[in-house]
Amino acid sequence: MKLYNTKSRRKEEFVPLSPGKLKLYACGPTVYDYFHIGNARAFLFFDVVRRYFEYLGYEVTYVQNITDIDDKIIDKAMAENKDFHQIAQYYATAFLEDCAALGIAHPTHQPRATEVMPEIIALIKRLVESNHAYEVDHDVYFDTASLAEYGELSGKKIEDQKAGARVAENANKKHPADFTLWKKSKPGEPVWSSPWGEGRPGWHTECVVMSQKYLGETFDIHGGGIDLVFPHHENENAQARALTGKPLARYWMHNGFLNIEGEKMSKSLKNFFTARDILKEYDAEVIRFFFLSKHYRSPIDFNRELIQEAEKALQNFYQALQSVDVLNIPEHKLQDSEILQSEEDFKAAMDDDFNTAKALACLFELSHNIKNPQKSPASKEDSALMLLKLGKVLGFFQNLNVRLRNTMPDLSNQLIELILSYRNEARANKQWAVSDKIRDDLQALGILIKDNPQGSTWERR
Repeated sequence: MKLYNTKSRRKEEFVPLSPGKLKLYACGPTVYDYFHIGNARAFLFFDVVRRYFEYLGYEVTYVQNITDIDDKIIDKAMAENKDFHQIAQYYATAFLEDCAALGIAHPTHQPRATEVMPEIIALIKRLVESNHAYEVDHDVYFDTASLAEYGELSGKKIEDQKAGARVAENANKKHPADFTLWKKSKPGEPVWSSPWGEGRPGWHTECVVMSQKYLGETFDIHGGGIDLVFPHHENENAQARALTGKPLARYWMHNGFLNIEGEKMSKSLKNFFTARDILKEYDAEVIRFFFLSKHYRSPIDFNRELIQEAEKALQNFYQALQSVDVLNIPEHKLQDSEILQSEEDFKAAMDDDFNTAKALACLFELSHNIKNPQKSPASKEDSALMLLKLGKVLGFFQNLNVRLRNTMPDLSNQLIELILSYRNEARANKQWAVSDKIRDDLQALGILIKDNPQGSTWERR
């Protein structure tokens, strides 16, 4: 397996720290609002990473945090005259609901920052004692100049950094790149007691503690959106480096940006959509298919036309499964060489830095074999079972009973296949008028017939 490592900027062979085990951490939400569709891309992708490793037989420990104390949460609470706990709990619950609606499996551990406050304070204390952090007026900052490896993830060196958009200006810092580990309290804010006075932790420290608590000093994969490389992930890694002399993670994976109709998502442009908004319009698996149809590191443009294409493609899979009554096929070991090759092709695509677009092509080929059995020596039933198996690895075919019932009633499928066989017989006998009438009558009912040299296929319009 080859993974693109943000740190090295190249594909590397994946070698787990412990054979047969995967330790994965992916950044979760800051719960001050509903998460947007760009966040959904990251959450869905790392759900697939987790599913694929489990399919390969790995014992996966997947940790995703919830940041439930942050400036944005406090600002929202003050604006609504509520306690920050109320805001955090409401949107944390909404996050879990929306993830479930998207078919995202619950992680192995999902810690919240406020649950690990003693560990956070202990980590900051160790950084101060080792001269990697310093206190100024009850605030504590990480001393970036104390760590030779600072910048190894993002490529940003401290000598090149000046106060600006991504580096906060603060006269108390030794260097503009130094970042906050502990913030002293302001009137009306939530506080915790610490050796430096009452205050609260910085975001970067929270994630270090939550990841290491469940995964150890160094783990296999750390993931998130590309916007988190700097400063968040760089600053996480710096703290781990300072304390252990080791990187926080061996492989860093980051998904690309999402644009809306060719433009950056922005509330001012009125093209800001939450996952909850989109789920009101489109099926969760359609959204999943849309994201997986593009390589995770590539930017992707969210537009209605592409979503509708994803909807049609997914419908094609369900129609193929429905046509063979896949739920009633007796379980058996798949041995056909063509079917097994489809699985190998799927694995080769996924092993190449999670090329889900190419993996989806394997699913299309299987569905095509089901609808056009004369082109493939493999049985329709075996193709359907493999389509089901590989599709589940990508997170499709959840609630299969319900979805197949909604695709089209079993009897309707059988009747259409029967009518199509009569039409094929008419074509073979050159009864073109009869053939054309059957085609036109079915089209009037919303069933589109497509003729090709190998036979005929049908689909709902």
